[in-house]
Amino acid sequence: MDHSGHGMMTDLPPFTLGRGLAWSADPFFLVACLLGLALYGCGVLRLTRRGDKWPVGRTVSFVVGVLSVALMMCTKLNDYGMVMFSVHMVQHMIISMVSPILLLLGAPITLALRALPPAGRGRKGPRELLLMLLHSRYMRIITHPAFTIPLFIASLYALYFTPLFDFLMGSSAGHIAMMVHFLAVGVVFFWPIMGVDPGPHRPGYLMRMLELFAGMPFHAFFGIALMMASAPMVGTFENPPASLGIDALSDQNAAGGIAWAFSEVPSVLVLLALLFQWYASEERRARRSDRAAERDGDRELAEYNAYLASLNARG
Repeated sequence: MDHSGHGMMTDLPPFTLGRGLAWSADPFFLVACLLGLALYGCGVLRLTRRGDKWPVGRTVSFVVGVLSVALMMCTKLNDYGMVMFSVHMVQHMIISMVSPILLLLGAPITLALRALPPAGRGRKGPRELLLMLLHSRYMRIITHPAFTIPLFIASLYALYFTPLFDFLMGSSAGHIAMMVHFLAVGVVFFWPIMGVDPGPHRPGYLMRMLELFAGMPFHAFFGIALMMASAPMVGTFENPPASLGIDALSDQNAAGGIAWAFSEVPSVLVLLALLFQWYASEERRARRSDRAAERDGDRELAEYNAYLASLNARG
């Protein structure tokens, strides 16, 4: 494959979905995806062998999340994404807004905490180090909305509308770093909002919804800015290879439409997940109250009735 400035691939034929889904593995992401699946599988296997249950839905969600990353980075979509703004935007949106949601619903940290053995008194093993990280000041900072929301927004505007994007796209290492950044930003943004795993910042459900919708309008504005532009705005995609047979401005408009659409779809999915978690939480709370009432003979209700009776006697 021939390469020119910004890592452009000059001999790609016109894009079709079939060509985009052809195998073309990025070694870094291929190894990372296989390692992630292997570690998760080992955790589930360890729980199963000792007789503990692990929800199948979580396993399915995590596997699909990893496969979504592999689909973006280990097929020709990654090659076309180097020269077509629209395909790159699909990569960005999936890796930053779909893959993190699926991975988080897989609860990998909870699985690790249940599967890893304690190191023993006075010693620190992987489980203890993970717990230390979860309770660290660093984790409190990077999962706080004052950090996650600006970071989520800056990953669009400060990247695409500055020379930083062209610099990163100019090398394989820079491109990998950018995609890892997209995934990490998605994880830290969605983790406090709808993640199943424990975390240092976990507000109430209403506040989580507000956090979700605080960042989404900026995604829509970004997409609209690309769609309304009268000239190419990103240097990397200004001169697509002639073999693709595309117009740079039309491709940029398509990229803007994709960014705009993804400000809506994942929001709905996360909102549904939040509402389901909220309902499940209320159900668990109701069951705990019922069990407590059975244990103490509904003492709380009896005390309330006695209080009402005392007020009536005073009247």
